[in-house]
Amino acid sequence: MGKITGFMEFARQDIPLADAEKRVHNYQEFYLPFPDSEVSRQGARCMDCGIPFCQTGCPVNNIIPDWNDLVYHQQWQDAIEVLHSTNNFPEFTGRVCPAPCEAACTLNINNDPVTIKAIEHSIIDKAWQEGWVVPRPATRKTGKLVAVVGSGPSGLACSQQLGRAGHSVVLFEKNDRIGGLLRYGIPDFKMEKRHIDRRITQMREEGVEFRVNTHVGKDLPTDALLKEFDAVVLTGGSEHPRDLALPGRELEGIYFAMDFLRPQNKRNAGDTVDNQPIATGKHVVVIGGGDTGSDCIGTSNRQGAASVMQIELLATPPVLENRAATWPNWPTKLRTSSSHEEGCIREWSIGTKSFSGTNGRVEKLNAVRLDWAKDERGNFKSSEIAGSEFEIKADFFLLAMGYLHPVHEGLLKNLGVTFDSRGNVAADTNRYQTSVAKVFAAGDMRRGQSLVVWAIREGRQAARAVDEFLMGSSDLPR
Repeated sequence: MGKITGFMEFARQDIPLADAEKRVHNYQEFYLPFPDSEVSRQGARCMDCGIPFCQTGCPVNNIIPDWNDLVYHQQWQDAIEVLHSTNNFPEFTGRVCPAPCEAACTLNINNDPVTIKAIEHSIIDKAWQEGWVVPRPATRKTGKLVAVVGSGPSGLACSQQLGRAGHSVVLFEKNDRIGGLLRYGIPDFKMEKRHIDRRITQMREEGVEFRVNTHVGKDLPTDALLKEFDAVVLTGGSEHPRDLALPGRELEGIYFAMDFLRPQNKRNAGDTVDNQPIATGKHVVVIGGGDTGSDCIGTSNRQGAASVMQIELLATPPVLENRAATWPNWPTKLRTSSSHEEGCIREWSIGTKSFSGTNGRVEKLNAVRLDWAKDERGNFKSSEIAGSEFEIKADFFLLAMGYLHPVHEGLLKNLGVTFDSRGNVAADTNRYQTSVAKVFAAGDMRRGQSLVVWAIREGRQAARAVDEFLMGSSDLPR
């Protein structure tokens, strides 16, 4: 695949980004032009490795070597056909996926991996530009009616697949716009919402019906849902955030990450937002070192924060992974996001003890340094370092420590579905059926907080399972 000697002739090159000091003054995507000729050279780096571990590293099993080779030969329209065969929305994953495929790239054993994510990004952008992305409505209708509850990437993928199989699909969303986490979680500077809007247009022309401002279990009783539809797919995500039950948590100035990110996305969309938490002029501390924490950093800088710090409970990861020990799996290593590059102090091995302040407003975090060491079973355990207590003075704290499970109150309790040991809706990855007849679950609601690419995979697989349930067999891919 690609050019046989390409990986020896061409260095890895990723999509160039606008200067960090300039891009923080707006919420637009900051990708710079990536010429077709350079994308072709990057495709040429895909080596004839024999066993493409990148495909198994990718949750949707993208046929990566094939479209790398097609791009190398400038066969762009064929490339998008191959890409779309496994991924409904490569413009989403090409922007926000952390690219486990690149970690699994055979070239990554002792070299820089193929820039797979950038090539995917370039293929779909060119496809939209050239008009190659068109509606693909079903040629026949089955007469079956399916409800999909939750319009994030899993719900969108599931709805599109079921619609193309000939079923009548109604996609319910409790918010005022379609997109779920893509719409109101991921900042615009990482992915502009026009990418969602044009997929909505495509799906409408394929026959999918969208119903916004409909909170199933509240605005629409679950009994009515089960009575009207032949099958129901739950794709509502994992929205119960992890909290810090610490003294001072009630003080003003401490917010969950989504309560900070969501209003800014709504404002970017032109909405009037009341009581929006604003970091302007504030000393911000983000608690949590993942992608959501990174999004909080980028948004805080764009709002004009006086300073931004990110603290993490875990120990500092290694700058370089031990590839011999980790490849082709996703390695633990220090990762610097585009938001970190825009300005942020980062601290690790920090244990939070309490918040304190005056007049009902937070003014500082009381913390302690941690030491991480392996116990007798080889598991890492933390212990507080005696005498290491210290204070972090700040007036704006963002809790970005992930999510425990989907919200149980309302829809899920009304349906009576069974939960697994982690509080997620119990369903396997073969049938995707819950404990309630004709009710299915997929995405973060079933597997827990995860990646957009995993949500798309589960939505696609759940669609096939529903199609088999309704029709006895299915031609939809897994």
